[in-house]
Amino acid sequence: MLSLEYCWGGSEWGLLGWEALVLKLQKGLTNSDILIICCALTDQTRHIINKDVMFALGKEGVIINVGRGALIDEKELVRCLVQGEMRGAGLDVFENKPDVPK
Repeated sequence: MLSLEYCWGGSEWGLLGWEALVLKLQKGLTNSDILIICCALTDQTRHIINKDVMFALGKEGVIINVGRGALIDEKELVRCLVQGEMRGAGLDVFENKPDVPK
């Protein structure tokens, strides 16, 4: 069964704060296998996809980032992938291009 849930980061999140968005993401990801990220990079969104979000996504989880590289904590992402805590990642961008974490 395929279902879709999305979080919109418009003016609603300006009032509630990015912490509310992250909590909504973590709660929703327990029933999801794929997370697609496409948002602006700000001080509030830097590393918004952290180890807690990755843990909530789970072992079958896949992260696809078409936003900005620094939205994801890349060191934590690599650790999760190497240790088999996530299935995969599709990254169009990296935090420190051309230096890609290994």
